[in-house]
Amino acid sequence: MRIEAYSQVQQLYQAKKVNKTQQAGSVSRADQVQISSLGKDIQTAKAAVAASPDIREELTASIKTRVQNGTYQVDNASFAEKLLQKYEEMR
Repeated sequence: MRIEAYSQVQQLYQAKKVNKTQQAGSVSRADQVQISSLGKDIQTAKAAVAASPDIREELTASIKTRVQNGTYQVDNASFAEKLLQKYEEMR
């Protein structure tokens, strides 16, 4: 085995590595993003939800008035039943 032949082969490979890195550096590439129609629909829905109020006043106004007047009554049995239903759904 000749050692000097190894160094010549090594020099050859080093020259190719330099050429590859120079070529890669000269090519300019731009990233592109494409959003699917489903993604666009989701963005539209998110924007609509963000624009809507957190509390629907037309539904809560009557309850709020009854609570302030002291006339709001809660059926304990109905409340307990709904509470147990939600508990079962979460399990």
